Amino acid sequence: MTTTEALTQVAIPTSHRDLLTRPICGVLTTMLPDGQPQSSLVWVDYDGECATVNTTLERQKARNLQANSKVSLLVVDPDNTGRFIQIRGDTELVRDGVLEQLDRLTRRYTRHPRYYGFVYPLDQMTRETRVICRIHAKRITLDAIHR
Repeated sequence: MTTTEALTQVAIPTSHRDLLTRPICGVLTTMLPDGQPQSSLVWVDYDGECATVNTTLERQKARNLQANSKVSLLVVDPDNTGRFIQIRGDTELVRDGVLEQLDRLTRRYTRHPRYYGFVYPLDQMTRETRVICRIHAKRITLDAIHR
């Protein structure tokens, strides 16, 4: 196992970026108010700098992130479960481009062209506040064989 840690943001290694751009679900772990971890299965993305996850402010993971920005994201290659990336860092919640990213992820992970109206009812869009969680990596752990 290889670990990279720094005081500033750590770059996502080229060798493992595909795990963030292929239709592979990741496990996002946030901290509940009582200090217990809470994990969610999520669609993942990469914006050229950070691993990202799209969610809503109404979901528990986003409420957790608003209180404590520390997060862990684990993505395992389904074709070779010995190959993985774990990213630990702080999140930044952004709203710019959120629906475009959500629809791009929907096309990647499903056969549908858009999220609202296909995966979720169209009227659900008015009841949710979508955000992109940009994970500023502080520590990255990779499998030793494929680094």
